Amino acid sequence: MQHVHGNLTGLKPSELKSLGRLYRRRLRPDRIFSLELARELAGLSRGIGRQVGVLVDRRGAVTHVIAGDQRRLFIPELGRARAGARRFRGLRLLHTHILGEPLSGDDLTDLSLLRLDLVAAVQVDDEGAPGTVEYATLLPPDADPDTRNPWRREGPLRLDHLQHEDFSALIAALEGEFTVATGVTDESDTRPKAILVGVELSGERGLDRKMDELARLADTAGLNVIDTVVQKRKAIDSRHLVGKGKLEQLLVRSMYLGADLLIFDRDLSPSQGRSISEQTELKVVDRTQLILDIFAQHALSADGRVQVELAQLKYLLPRLSMMQKSLSRLTGGIGGRGPGETKLEIHQRRARDRIATLGKRLRTLGKKRELRRSKRKNAGVPIAAIVGYTNAGKSTLLNAMTKSDAIAEDKLFATLDTTSRRMRFPDAREVVITDTVGFIERLPPDLMQAFKATLEELNDADILLHVVDAADPALALHVEVVDQVLEELGLQEVPVLRVLNKIDAATSEQINQARHDVGGVAVSAVTREGLDDLMKRLEQHLWRKGHGDVRSAWQQAAEAIEAEYA
Repeated sequence: MQHVHGNLTGLKPSELKSLGRLYRRRLRPDRIFSLELARELAGLSRGIGRQVGVLVDRRGAVTHVIAGDQRRLFIPELGRARAGARRFRGLRLLHTHILGEPLSGDDLTDLSLLRLDLVAAVQVDDEGAPGTVEYATLLPPDADPDTRNPWRREGPLRLDHLQHEDFSALIAALEGEFTVATGVTDESDTRPKAILVGVELSGERGLDRKMDELARLADTAGLNVIDTVVQKRKAIDSRHLVGKGKLEQLLVRSMYLGADLLIFDRDLSPSQGRSISEQTELKVVDRTQLILDIFAQHALSADGRVQVELAQLKYLLPRLSMMQKSLSRLTGGIGGRGPGETKLEIHQRRARDRIATLGKRLRTLGKKRELRRSKRKNAGVPIAAIVGYTNAGKSTLLNAMTKSDAIAEDKLFATLDTTSRRMRFPDAREVVITDTVGFIERLPPDLMQAFKATLEELNDADILLHVVDAADPALALHVEVVDQVLEELGLQEVPVLRVLNKIDAATSEQINQARHDVGGVAVSAVTREGLDDLMKRLEQHLWRKGHGDVRSAWQQAAEAIEAEYA
């Protein structure tokens, strides 16, 4: 006898045997329901006083028999859906309602989140006979998915009317609609397809700006953003972040567009990440994980790679317990003491050991950096460190000032490793210009902690060149974010010269407003406009404070710099 699923408490052996006989039933592939199956379900349901249902595949075979309670069924774990992001599961749920209620919210949720072909409910009268039937199917979302539910309901209908519905043609047409998403995505773009998801709580502002920045992060990570879904809520949903209804719409949207992953603007707890992934069967990434992935792609130096791996492990460690169930299988072999160490415990122990190892390596690398900085300091070389929000044009400015070729791209976090170059002033005066990693709003704490080692370079700076994108509508906010990070690093006493960059892309009004709001020197690192003024301001600051007294050491300094940065 095949297994009966669901709520079996209190059922007699004879009732379980009768339920098990449902596995013998077969439907014609082109029929939604049959009169014979409906009669048998209704009689069993009335006899045990519970909902009874079956899952039927497209060949018409019963794959699962399920018993519930008076109000709902408890569908078992079904495993992964059929291959193809835009395909349904290939199963339909046919079940009974014994209280006279229509299709319930639970029925429609099962339809959406399990990606079922169809859900149908037949009413059962007091005599145990089948009455009318109501069914629902998923629909592809329209241009504005927030204005409608992702399903279509039909009925109540008489059972004999259902015999005229061609189920095979219905499902083929629906899957065709999901497959043909004309004009929505560029099929020639082979990058993984991502849907961005944002939540704005009551009283919060700036969601559009945050989602724009998330899209830039996704593009930098090598993803193809195909849609953006936002929701306004009074409070965060503790299980799914977004509401259950929005998650259903999100699932249908991802099927329609063929999405590979969901990216959430807010950080997800381990349980939220697992719940959303299980419900949608898509890869789920939050903002912190996305930033860590970008850092892992762009880190080139030994320092950078160690820092990124350390931050990734600290992020992963509390989430190991929420990973796939296979990690919980015992791995202790014959002769092992007790049940042995679980895969989960092994992964956790290895992660902790690796964190300790990386911490030691980072301290060793820190001592080497300190030695290099002390040599440079003893040589009397003044240092100007470039800081600023990510993608403000810091590396481009470094190249323009020093005529070098450091990596400079129109992407977030194109520069992660500290880069230093020499710049020569008149009278044999030289200065080291240091480019640092860009800052960002809500920078992951573990990543900030890891990169504090690299940012120790800023402690030796004689001046900070705070680069600001003059054309950025969020200029004031980005200046505030950078100032807060500098304060966290204890650098609020270091002199700061603001550099209003990208004036070639800004209007006169934007430039004047930026000068009024934050002050500074207006330049274009691309066209080199305003660089002379910046050089004069930098020279005035450095040698006004006495660095001109060390000119006799310039040859020694140049040799030290050449050895370090050649």
